[in-house]
This record gives sequence, C-alpha cells and structure tokens, in this order.
Amino acid sequence: METQIVSEVRRIPAQTFIMGSDRHYQEEGPAHRVAVDVFAIETHPVTNAQFAHFTRDTGYVTVAERPLDPAEFPGAPAENLQPGSMVFTPTPGPVDLRHLSQWWTWTVGASWQHPMGPVSSTAGLEQHPVVHVAHEDAEAYARWAGRSLPTEAQWEAAARGGLDGADFTWGDDPESESRPLANYWHGDFPWRAEAGYGTTTAVGGFPPNEYGLRDMAGNVWEWTADWYSDRHPDTTESCCAPRNPRGPGRSESFDPRQPQFLVPRKVIKGGSFLCADSYCRRYRPAARRPQMIDTGMSHIGFRCVADVPGS
Repeated sequence: METQIVSEVRRIPAQTFIMGSDRHYQEEGPAHRVAVDVFAIETHPVTNAQFAHFTRDTGYVTVAERPLDPAEFPGAPAENLQPGSMVFTPTPGPVDLRHLSQWWTWTVGASWQHPMGPVSSTAGLEQHPVVHVAHEDAEAYARWAGRSLPTEAQWEAAARGGLDGADFTWGDDPESESRPLANYWHGDFPWRAEAGYGTTTAVGGFPPNEYGLRDMAGNVWEWTADWYSDRHPDTTESCCAPRNPRGPGRSESFDPRQPQFLVPRKVIKGGSFLCADSYCRRYRPAARRPQMIDTGMSHIGFRCVADVPGS
C-alpha cells in the first residue's frame, strides 16, 4: 500500500475548553479553562513507513541508535554503553504493580527499526506508530516535515474533539465489550493480554473522535513541546482563560525525587497499549505523564501540528 509521505491534517477550531481533570490522577489537576487559536494536527501518529522515508531522505540517526559517550557515564561497563532502548517485556505471571522494572527491559540494539530488539524489524509494521523515538528525534522529523510538535494544550484540545470536560475522547462512558474504541490493555496486566492487544496496532484501526483524529487514546503515548511540571498552574483570574498556554521552564521539569537524573522532562499525552484499567487508566485527554527527553521507549511515538494558512 502506498504511504503518504507526511500525514493528512485536520483543522482544529479556535476554542476555550476545560484542560485537565480533578477526577483522576493528581498531576492532571487543577482543571482550568484555557484558550487555543486555530491550528491543524495530523490525523494519526507518525508511522514506521513515514519515519523511514524521513531517515532515508536525511540520513538521520536516532538517539537510540547512537553509542553512549563514556565520559558521561564514568565507570560504566563497556557493554552498558551500547546503543539501545527500553522494551516492554510481559511478565510470566501476576506481579506487584508497584515495581514497573519487572516489565521494562533495557535492550541493546532496540530502536525504531528494531522495536523488540536487534533480531526484530518493522516488516509488517509499516503502518504502526514509530516508537523508540526520543524528543529530539520527534523534533527532527517535525522540522523535516515543515511542522512542529503540539503544545500540551493543543494536543488536549484536539483529543477532546469538542467534547468539553468529557472523560474520554468519545464521551463519558467507558468502552463497551461490543464496540472497541481504543488500543489500551485488555486482559491481565502486565502478563496476559487478550488477543489483538498488548502491542501497537496499525494507525486508524479504531473509530476517530469528533474531529476525525485517530489514536488520540491508547496505542502510543505522544510527545508534546511542553516541559513537564507535577501540576497544572493554579489559575486565580476568573475573567479570562490563558491563551495558548505553555508549560514551565526547562529548569522546572527536573524530577525532584530523582536528583541523580539531571535530564529535563517533557509532557507526553494520550496513553498507550500498556494502559490497563487495573494499573494506568490514562488513555484519556486529560492524562499526562513526564518523560525524560533523551529516552525513547516501545510505547512512545508522536504526531505533528501545522499552521493554518490565513489564521
């Protein structure tokens, strides 16, 4: 099947909406009104086929494919300085969900071209979202495509599809067994997924939201342009909603609970195929998580935004 070099976009109207939520996880609050100007966003996450076209055109090498600098990791064994990435590995049975290291494995040779490790490939996965991309990889693709990464507010406005304040991209009611609506974890997490779940799926396999956008819930988390903070800002002005808000500064994005990791973090949105109701019900527009900018994983991808001519 012929692949469009860059994705089709949909126009998202200027709007004021409720961003965040006070009903779920602490980092999603406080719910507050914001305004965004008109913009356009890609209808689905960037696929392996599209990213392959970008790398062939530019010769770009992703962060996961570059050897680590020994000077940055004094004393580290040479075998730990090989290129690689974090790969989801199902556990053999039920585990304590407080320890996510049980299902994440640093895998030498894992990259966007080898999503499960060096002996894997993207053959047959051309229309799946590209994964194992660090933030700078996503930015590089966006520049090549003449686009940019969305702000958190843009991404959330697009995901909501005009359903202001709704829990999900499709409304307030959870998915029913008779009508699958998103690629999130179905089954016993993290060891036994139902057939057809537990991994990425081809983009566009589930119904679009009201703006015609696919995979705004589940499949892969998506990078945004904004630095992360543990809460949205408290807004005290009742007269007007902040317009086109941005996150905090870079220096505020470091994790105070892990001072040994001096790597800034960006916001990722949308949840992934690993979001399970028993563990991480984050396949919702308000959901947000931090991600270190130098770290790609097997459940993180991205999509781009574009300017609207004449806006």
